[in-house]
Amino acid sequence: MNSRTPIGWLIGVISAAIAIGVGELVAVYYRTAAAPVIAVGNGVIVLTPESWKRPAISSAGTDDKPLLILGILIALAIFGAAIGALAINNVWAGLAGVAVLGGFGVFCAVIAKGSRGTDVVPTIIGTLVSAAVLVLLVRLAENWPGTEPAHAANATDRRAFVLGAVATAAFAAVAGFGGRAAQHARFDISGKRRGIKLPTASGESANQPAADLGRSGKPWATPNGDFYRIDTALTVPQVDPDNWKLRIHGMVDREITLTYDELKARPMIDRWITLCCVSNPVGGPLVSNALFRGTLLADLMREAGLSPHADQLLLGSYDGYTFGAPAAVVMDGRDALLAIGMNGEPLPIEHGFPARTVVPGLYGYVSACKWIVDIEATTFAAEQAYWVQGGWAPAPTIELASRIDTPRNGANVQVGQSVAVAGVAWDQHVGVSRVEVQVEDGAWQRAVLAAVPSTDTWRQWYLPWTPDRSGTVTLRVRATDARGRPQVESNHSPFPAGATGLHHVTVEVADAS
Repeated sequence: MNSRTPIGWLIGVISAAIAIGVGELVAVYYRTAAAPVIAVGNGVIVLTPESWKRPAISSAGTDDKPLLILGILIALAIFGAAIGALAINNVWAGLAGVAVLGGFGVFCAVIAKGSRGTDVVPTIIGTLVSAAVLVLLVRLAENWPGTEPAHAANATDRRAFVLGAVATAAFAAVAGFGGRAAQHARFDISGKRRGIKLPTASGESANQPAADLGRSGKPWATPNGDFYRIDTALTVPQVDPDNWKLRIHGMVDREITLTYDELKARPMIDRWITLCCVSNPVGGPLVSNALFRGTLLADLMREAGLSPHADQLLLGSYDGYTFGAPAAVVMDGRDALLAIGMNGEPLPIEHGFPARTVVPGLYGYVSACKWIVDIEATTFAAEQAYWVQGGWAPAPTIELASRIDTPRNGANVQVGQSVAVAGVAWDQHVGVSRVEVQVEDGAWQRAVLAAVPSTDTWRQWYLPWTPDRSGTVTLRVRATDARGRPQVESNHSPFPAGATGLHHVTVEVADAS
């Protein structure tokens, strides 16, 4: 490393930052998903093998998207520094590096799910400006001390380089943050969402105050802000309800195109439905319960004239991802919804506004399509949905599961103290008939179950327990479904069709003082 290398690193990082900042500004005129870092992130998601994604999601959980963006920024800074080190000695080599980096960004923008032709424009313009800045800063740094014999012009040259570097770095920061803010201002549809009044639901009341035992510290109805979110969207799609359309096509007698106003005019029902993610581990948090308002998906498919030979409804999201729901399940009489409301308000943007599908009894990756814009009647043999392409089972049913929410793992309790052991169990569209708790290796004790409005929701349970000795104590839970089938006790990871095993927690019991 010669004395110019650190200057090259600085030039390269600033040039990379300029590419991001300019790209963010240009994306204001296209869409948020076209911004270079987001475009690269979406491309990386497509390029990453499923066997790599699973451990990443398992370890990072819902922080996977921020960590991916942070990783891209760090990688860009490292590559930028390497390009700058090349450019300080050979500007053409540096420009070649910029071209390679920009080409990768363009490639990612093209292959990203739901990409549009214009998505490459912010990256291309950002790359061109980055190249120009690289050349400018390299020329300003030509007479940096240690590179040429000292002469009187060095002080002026140093000042020019410092001013140029500071000015371009400041512009990169202003353009980046300003461009992101401008994108939010232009594309954000939260105002329109707030102005929407949901149509009235017809039919039976969905209110079930007796469903909440109030013992676990977690509500029976999950607030919208706490509802789990698992999807591939690095930026939440902002779908204008005025422009939204749902196309139903494929193996149907007649194609249907539905606008948001036409959807709202259809008969609506309210249904409590529990959703869970196939990647939820035993005892995990990726399961939630809410009151959804929508129209029956089966009615729409009957109107379209669904072919009896179609065994899959390929649900397409605005961001390009697909979900393959078994047609027979959607049409078997259960309350599979094309939903527009959640817990009494329009769907949150993060959960699919303006419309999504909700199918009780199926994991989210084969049923819960947020920001839905397309339904194609097809077959599993002809089309594979996104997650199935990665090896996940094409049409699994939800595994019977149970979870202890209180006491928490590692909690401290006292001998003789009454402890509420409580949680939830679920087996959507089948139902839960019994929940039992085991203390250490003792006999299984039957818990009290809350009333539920249907078999499509989770069920709260509660067992009072009074510890009679000190030490570490393990509590286990198991459930039995409405058909009398016990929960699978053997441990199995979520891939490829859902986790199995019994949830347990350990608590520390201390002698009463």
